Amino acid sequence: MSATDPIHAAFSDARATLDAFMVDEECMSAVAAFAGAAASTLRAGGLLMSCGNGGSMCDAMHFAEEFTGRFRGNRRPLPAIAFSDPSHLTCIANDFGYEEVFAREVEAYGKQGDLLLVISTSGNSPNIERAIAAAKQRGIHVVGLLGKHGGKAKSLVDTAIVVPLATTSDRIQELHIKVLHIVIEAVERELFPENYSK
Repeated sequence: MSATDPIHAAFSDARATLDAFMVDEECMSAVAAFAGAAASTLRAGGLLMSCGNGGSMCDAMHFAEEFTGRFRGNRRPLPAIAFSDPSHLTCIANDFGYEEVFAREVEAYGKQGDLLLVISTSGNSPNIERAIAAAKQRGIHVVGLLGKHGGKAKSLVDTAIVVPLATTSDRIQELHIKVLHIVIEAVERELFPENYSK
């Protein structure tokens, strides 16, 4: 297949983005910190919360369902929720504005010792910024899964994971889902080592 073929070029671009991520010590350390914080939150009986817009909301939902369902093997369900219910989102947006859709849910569900994952390819979504602020007011650890240099969210979160090299949302989101799967596996390996002993 020719290197100029768009399919080959897309795979090559995705591989280059992954390679750039893996040689970035800050990125790799942040992923480890995310996994450690998530495991500690769950071990202490806390709640994992996640939110994002568009494709990032889909990733937030995917993250939560892997904990309430299962990932590699059967084990007890773990408390995780994505802020994605249309009735909640549209109610809050209608009454308070779209900037508040995630912050109100943090205020409803979040407590000290929980963890909030915000996912944004730009890091500049106002509703993400408001969710971070609501979480910080409650002593909730905030992880940002970000792109395009991290945007405003990078300096607001406790743990920032910023995809390097990529300039488009698709490449950024491809790395985001890899990070989420790797973190979920790391948490399971720590909390349910028996699922990985075979």
